[in-house]
Amino acid sequence: MSDATDRGCTVYIVDDDASMRDSLSLMLGLLGYRMASFASAEAFLAAYQDKWTGCVVADLKLPGKSGLELQAELRARGSRLPFVIITAHGDVSSARAAFQSEAVDFIEKPFDEADLRAGIEKGLEKELGRLQRAAANNDEALKLAKLTRREREVLDLVGKGLHAKEIARALAISPRTVEVHKASTMAKLGARNVAELVRFALAADKHS
Repeated sequence: MSDATDRGCTVYIVDDDASMRDSLSLMLGLLGYRMASFASAEAFLAAYQDKWTGCVVADLKLPGKSGLELQAELRARGSRLPFVIITAHGDVSSARAAFQSEAVDFIEKPFDEADLRAGIEKGLEKELGRLQRAAANNDEALKLAKLTRREREVLDLVGKGLHAKEIARALAISPRTVEVHKASTMAKLGARNVAELVRFALAADKHS
């Protein structure tokens, strides 16, 4: 099972067939997944919170919004929850639409337990990667926030490929002062070399 389940991730089942919801809930519960189930896209959206993490298993054909429309609605809200689309009415155009919307899998009913589990694991692995990147970005933002205004200026110019003397001229300070600021910046960011400092400079542009 993916480490994502240890990060509080949940498998959200959206299917109007009560017996299918019960079957999937039982199967996934026995496999150790956290679960929540909904009879429609509208019911899911009514309960949805931005902090939710995990993977959505949604039927293609639902009363009201379809599984693909649910996915589109969540994307419009800024959610990146991975989707596994399941359907008893699969066709090429539906599968293509699902993958164009970045679904991680498209599985036709009746399906093997192993196929569904593989799709869910793929979705949870994708979610775990997103969470790890978000945590890394947050860590970088916290480190960057510790820099003084002058250190940020030096970092920005290092990121543009300028050497100490060039930075000194640009900021009207001495090369020695530039080196002092650079050393302080590296210590605060935990950068081991100039290459890592450049990476932080690029991150600083992203967070600014």
